[in-house]
Amino acid sequence: MVSPCHRNALGALLLVLVQGWSQSVSQEYDYYSWPSDNFQHGRFYTKQPQCVDIPADMQLCHNVGYKRMRLPNLLEHESMPEVKQQASSWVPLLAKRCHSDTQVFLCSLFAPVCLDRPIYPCRSLCEVVRDSCAPVMESYGFPWPEMLNCNKFPFDNDLCITVQFGNSQATQPPVSKICTQCEMEHKADGIMEQMCSSDFVVKLRIKEIKKENGERRLVAAQKKKKLLKVGPLKRKDTKKLVLHMKNAGACPCPQLDDLSGSFLVMGRKVGGRLLVLAIYRWEKKNKEMKFAVKFMFSYPCSMHYPFFYGADPH
Repeated sequence: MVSPCHRNALGALLLVLVQGWSQSVSQEYDYYSWPSDNFQHGRFYTKQPQCVDIPADMQLCHNVGYKRMRLPNLLEHESMPEVKQQASSWVPLLAKRCHSDTQVFLCSLFAPVCLDRPIYPCRSLCEVVRDSCAPVMESYGFPWPEMLNCNKFPFDNDLCITVQFGNSQATQPPVSKICTQCEMEHKADGIMEQMCSSDFVVKLRIKEIKKENGERRLVAAQKKKKLLKVGPLKRKDTKKLVLHMKNAGACPCPQLDDLSGSFLVMGRKVGGRLLVLAIYRWEKKNKEMKFAVKFMFSYPCSMHYPFFYGADPH
């Protein structure tokens, strides 16, 4: 999340932007074609833009550094329930800390600061966040969405939000960072949320691991497989179970250092391939894991909307 000093820095930036608006001349506005108050991206809004408080339960942006936002926002969400639902899809990405500017970038769109005119993120801000965070999303089988196409945003100038806390080179995850699929907490709620996000959940033994094309392939042993959540898996999928860990060819995965014993694997079926979202060592005496497996189907999955839950991020 954004630290207090970072929030102060963002507040200072917004003050500069406000002053910039008051001092700008008309030709400066022509540099980037701003939508009118009731027309954006080829769509007319039924309501005039208004300033509203950022809700305390909007986890993505409630501590971003300012308290009021513009509605409709810059992603064409016209109601606060729609904003909160769609914004919650991105909270898990924020938790991955793939770039220090992720929150600033996303909140500039989901909860834009309330000024006379909309202020978009600069193209450079979009690019550094995309370059660091797209690989994380791809690990879960999701491409960087078209709604966040960086070419849609203005080049750096005093009328857009620039990179705040670093560049893509400084914040790229090092090779030694634990693989995204292997950094899961062994708490019941976290395990059940992962189960919600997954198409399938299976308990299995791993016969071998192969590395190729920047990913790991887990070949399951034929015996002692137990499907806890079948989802879209077909008989042919389970007969010879091969699981793919994208962008995990070089990063460490402590769970896989020892292949003895069983594993709890959760994943999604994307383009005919089975992608691993999370992998845990099966621990018989782990009460949190046993609780999660026992009550996985009674967990209120509908209350969660992470970007990898199968929901459309837009």
